[in-house]
Amino acid sequence: MSELIALNPMHPNPNLLDLIVRNLQNGAVIAYPSDSGYALGCALQQKQALERLRSIRQLNAQHNFTLICRDLSEISKFAEVSNAHFKLLKRLTPGGYTFILPGTRAVPDLILSKQETIGIRIPDHPIPLMIAEALQAPLLSTTLIMPEKTEPLIYAEDVIDEVGQQVELIIDAGFAGFEPTSVLDLTSNKPIIIRRGSGNVSEFE
Repeated sequence: MSELIALNPMHPNPNLLDLIVRNLQNGAVIAYPSDSGYALGCALQQKQALERLRSIRQLNAQHNFTLICRDLSEISKFAEVSNAHFKLLKRLTPGGYTFILPGTRAVPDLILSKQETIGIRIPDHPIPLMIAEALQAPLLSTTLIMPEKTEPLIYAEDVIDEVGQQVELIIDAGFAGFEPTSVLDLTSNKPIIIRRGSGNVSEFE
């Protein structure tokens, strides 16, 4: 059974953040709120935790996992970003976008897609950013959309019902967005819309 943690998004308890980090470093899977609904997260090098993310979401090897990054400099460490795309990222982050980019050698092979790409985002929600800051590393993440569903879970109570037996921690911060991110493929010169979501993609149509 998972542990429910109430975390104030404006004035977080440092002891609770330390608890979250210790769990992640020990291979935990957590469910946390973001600007695009609840998401599942784990630490980068935790292979078994990654496999549990795949199992809960029933994801195949083609799926692009997402790295929750704290800033643009961290994105540049884990993804190859052209000058033009850097300007785009600067303009659209933080926000409701996930960007598909070629991964660098800093990305563990086990989370790269077969195309050697990775999803990258800087969410417009304090909880994932403060977790990544406390972890001092990107948080490996995927939106908590249950199999055969199209919308993310948005309430802690529903997360408890759906995955309460499959994750170590569920974080309740009182608010989660209700729409998945827009996904933009930036592996070529022109951004390609993969999914329309909360981020405005009209300029790329």
